[in-house]
Amino acid sequence: MRIWAVANQKGGVGKTTSVVTLGGLLAERGHRVLVVDLDPHGSLTSWFGYDPDSISNSSFNLFQHQGKVPADLPAQLVTSTGCANLSLLPANTALATLERRMVGVEGMGLIVSRALAQLWDDYDYVLLDNTPSLGVLMVNALAAARHLVIPVQTEFLAIKGLERMLHTLQMVMRSQKNVLPHTVVPTLFDRRTQASVKSLNQLRKDYPNTLSRFAVPVDTKFRDASQAGVVPSALDSTTHGVRAYRHLLDELLAESHSGAEAQ
Repeated sequence: MRIWAVANQKGGVGKTTSVVTLGGLLAERGHRVLVVDLDPHGSLTSWFGYDPDSISNSSFNLFQHQGKVPADLPAQLVTSTGCANLSLLPANTALATLERRMVGVEGMGLIVSRALAQLWDDYDYVLLDNTPSLGVLMVNALAAARHLVIPVQTEFLAIKGLERMLHTLQMVMRSQKNVLPHTVVPTLFDRRTQASVKSLNQLRKDYPNTLSRFAVPVDTKFRDASQAGVVPSALDSTTHGVRAYRHLLDELLAESHSGAEAQ
């Protein structure tokens, strides 16, 4: 199993779109894929037609057992997306109460890692969709992941948000005495605007070693796919946005293989 977290401390940068599109493309290649919603807003859950306000089986259930994960519970929480080879562990909006509920409970930063350990033989890839704030959910995702994907909208304020995300990554990794490789992915790129072009050039200048070579463009087909409740490549596999994610996936897989060989 390979576990990728998709995270940024700024909202609206394309985290959920990245999870759904990459997950769909992996599934199309025959991989068994699980996408996990760790965001109280439940955008990933809503994408596939479930209501995060009312769904009963969700990632929230994992955190209700005093730092332990009962046997077989994770498998019971997984549901269908309607896409072959792609499963969903949805979110409930009650995730927003975790910080208050879990004060003083030991081991809360490793719940997702323990849950995925129970599913290790069931999936080839797991993609974690995250809340845009530092807390127990993001700490769980960073602890479980073996690679971090950071979508960054090509605009000035989003780049400032990237700096905060990288600072958080360094802080968490220092506390865990671990190194988590990461890839910065430019998103919502519009080559027609000077601001977007300048932002992309700035990212290339500041992050030459970790920036993806492929910028994901603005693409209305992503919105259409979310309204239809399907992965974007199933709606239209030829759009500029899907093609960019396909190139990104090849890049991530190459990095993943090279990392595995180096271990």
